[in-house]
Amino acid sequence: MFITILLLFMFILLVCNYYVHHRRNGRLINLIPGPPGLPILGNVLQVQVSAEELIKLLWNWADYYYPIAKGWVFFIPAVSIRHPDDLETILSSTKHIEKSRVYDSLLPWLGTGLLTSTGTKWQTRRKILTPTFHFNILNQFVDILIKESNCMTKSLKDAGGIVVKDLSSFVSEHTLNAICETAMGISLQNLGEAQQQYRNAIHNISELIIYRTFRPWFYNNLLFSLSPQGRKQKKILKILHGFTEKVIAERKLYHERTNGRYLKNLESDKEIDDVEVFGIKKKRLAMLDLLIAASGEGLLTDLDIREEVDTFMFEGYDTTARNMMFALLLLAEHKDIQERVRVEVNTVMQENGGKLTMKALQNLLYLERCLKEALRLYPSVFFIFRKAAEDVKLLRFSESYVIPAGTVVHLHIYGIHRDPNFWPNPEEFDPDRFLPERIQNRHPYSYIPFSAGPRNCIGQRFALLELKATIASLVHNFYLEPVNYLKNMQFKVDLLLCPSRPIYMKFIPINHK
Repeated sequence: MFITILLLFMFILLVCNYYVHHRRNGRLINLIPGPPGLPILGNVLQVQVSAEELIKLLWNWADYYYPIAKGWVFFIPAVSIRHPDDLETILSSTKHIEKSRVYDSLLPWLGTGLLTSTGTKWQTRRKILTPTFHFNILNQFVDILIKESNCMTKSLKDAGGIVVKDLSSFVSEHTLNAICETAMGISLQNLGEAQQQYRNAIHNISELIIYRTFRPWFYNNLLFSLSPQGRKQKKILKILHGFTEKVIAERKLYHERTNGRYLKNLESDKEIDDVEVFGIKKKRLAMLDLLIAASGEGLLTDLDIREEVDTFMFEGYDTTARNMMFALLLLAEHKDIQERVRVEVNTVMQENGGKLTMKALQNLLYLERCLKEALRLYPSVFFIFRKAAEDVKLLRFSESYVIPAGTVVHLHIYGIHRDPNFWPNPEEFDPDRFLPERIQNRHPYSYIPFSAGPRNCIGQRFALLELKATIASLVHNFYLEPVNYLKNMQFKVDLLLCPSRPIYMKFIPINHK
């Protein structure tokens, strides 16, 4: 009886396999080059390797089948693209804005916030949140970013002498403080040990999300919830959601104690001298305030607010921390470039009374080029997945390909940033790639560290300001020296570009006479 059922099941799978691969969509997908797979399983068994080996495998496939490759996960096809013309076709369109099912693993954590939502919901949220990153608002945030950079510097000085730090842990602590005080309008001093628990939970949930993504049998929510990993995720989500709910509660309490007059003047350019509550003395337009105001008008529920706070905490904290880590490592390994940055920072600070200001940050043009080049080599968001809303026609090397509607499309950002067809000597760290005259004739979609098109990163100007403020302060006060070198670094598959082991760096104090 069992054998009969098994044979029947196998027969059904074989019929499904034939049906999927011989229908129009399957035939179009199979015209695209890619690694050979097995009947029914596709390439599933090939990706059941360690996180370190998996990222090498995926990148090798992308290089070997350049510039377009396909793969199968059981009966689900995916296509990877890395030519800027093709990336432009997807990213510039208002049709292909839906994220693929790969992001479903994020839903228990982030819900359908700005990162994962689509259609009318995404458009509405984007419209509500866009004013948060207006230039005038960013100008108000700069004081906080500079204060936080000074705190980083002070923590190193207080340690005394030469300090060796695990960069990821050191940097992420301060980027979490910065996103809380700017976008959320609250100080982490009020949250105690919750911040460390939150950072640990972010790390743990990232590993679970990747684990689930590359094990298709866990796409089923019930199967995953019954697994040990599912039970672990439930505990982690309790920490993550508890932290953001506490952040929201703190900010709401602020508005209650100021009789809501802050919310009534959100769209006014007039500065309001509020009473001091939680260490905030004057009006700053925080993203969270816009959400709270929208909820007061019945546009958002408490769950909606938490979705956006969770999304911004993740994107504004962890992504910026990774970007900062790689930029510091590159400067540490290139002493001549580091010294040129230091001279620029010192000169600009002298011109501004020995302080960093918005004007000073804007004048750090060489540092900005260094940061852009670091984002080219090591973009924290190194891939994007979209769902093709309609058939996408591509022409590559005299070959015509069609990606059928509904297909998962992988946008290989890391690959296009290192493509020698668009970046001569792509492995070399050369900030002058971003001189105005060299940018002018470059394909606009050959460099997309913050994505591009209608779903580009809403906080990219904020991120660059934070990177500038922090690195300028560190370079002014310390010589940076590597302990671990980038050439020896191994990466692993993760939500963001991630070294497989901790990376250490040395900070040597500069004696300013």
